[in-house]
Amino acid sequence: MKRASALVTGTEQPVTVSRWSRTATGFTGVAVVVVVVLAAVPYFAGGPAEAPLITLLTFVAMASQWNLLAGFSGLYSFGQNAYIGLGAYGLYLVAVHGVNPFAGIIAAAVIAAAISLPVSLLVLRLSGGYFAVATLVIAAVFQIVATLSPSVGGTTGVSVPGLAGYDPVLREALIYWSTLAVAVVSVAGVYLLVRRTFGLDARAVGSDPVAAASAGVRVGRIRRLAYLVAGGGAGAVGALIALQTLYIEPTSVFNIQYSVYMLFMVLIGGMGTIEGPVLGALVLFGLQETLSSYGAWYLVIVGGLAPQPVPRVGAEQRHPAGEQGADGESPGQPGPGHGDNRVPPAWCDGAPAALVPRRWREYASVATCHTTYRTPRDRAARQSRGLSSVIRGADGPGSRPAVR
Repeated sequence: MKRASALVTGTEQPVTVSRWSRTATGFTGVAVVVVVVLAAVPYFAGGPAEAPLITLLTFVAMASQWNLLAGFSGLYSFGQNAYIGLGAYGLYLVAVHGVNPFAGIIAAAVIAAAISLPVSLLVLRLSGGYFAVATLVIAAVFQIVATLSPSVGGTTGVSVPGLAGYDPVLREALIYWSTLAVAVVSVAGVYLLVRRTFGLDARAVGSDPVAAASAGVRVGRIRRLAYLVAGGGAGAVGALIALQTLYIEPTSVFNIQYSVYMLFMVLIGGMGTIEGPVLGALVLFGLQETLSSYGAWYLVIVGGLAPQPVPRVGAEQRHPAGEQGADGESPGQPGPGHGDNRVPPAWCDGAPAALVPRRWREYASVATCHTTYRTPRDRAARQSRGLSSVIRGADGPGSRPAVR
């Protein structure tokens, strides 16, 4: 457990912050035990338990990747089903050329991520509802292309090659373990990614891209990275779905219902959290198992349970002029006992980003502190250009924040 102390301006005692806690240790230990138990399911439970768990783990992977995109980076994509379809067809293309279908899951993820790069150059020029609609259109375009391509079966579809030599029991177990691996990598990967500087930057971008850019955050790079990772993860999920169904058909693998599932799970479980997508996946799975016999009413009930997303707002919007927050802070006062509208300067003098107190992490100026001032040389260079005024809260008539 790493601890660090820093003297915060306006206080007489240092603030001690821990990067790890007993709760985190306990949670990690429980998660490891759960993964080990799930990995042993084929040995003591067999096929009857594998089929529903494959569905649940697929939901977990889908929700975690959409949460990275929307919950952390503020990119509400309704077209992630495009990369699920691309991953399924990518698996088919590599399997046709002799690659083992299970090893082809990685290739499918790489193919989906590679295609998402040029797509991101187009859709990331948009924001808000325009971005959401653009991603939906992109998914429809990919579906039309697959439908008109005879090399991948056109409207008829194709079967996944390379699986005929596997015993059905072994094949089901391998599909289960592959799905478990993708789900674990999705959750753990998002967790490790948001604990880095990317996490602070992504939250700042999701809250207010303009303020984040003026504070020194590379908005385009953060959004593109989130989009590429989510696209590659969706491609891996698409490959898993192809292995589960053993057949790839455009209207099924490009089904918008996958995007709706992602949205529902993240909204139910909690956006911008690690455990939220897992909880949302459990809820959706339980609803499916319980209400699927009601036919179309099942979808009506699921839609009625979905809450309305609440956009994140900045400190100025949360506390209008003349009002105070629940903690007694007036607008622009993120820290206790701190009079200016910036993160305390002590945190810009070398403290790791992960040591910033939780109550200050939501402010874009925190991202500035830890993306602009990475090393003493960087701090000196940027202070000479006047960027220190952004951190110190001393914006004067001649100060001018730099945008990278």
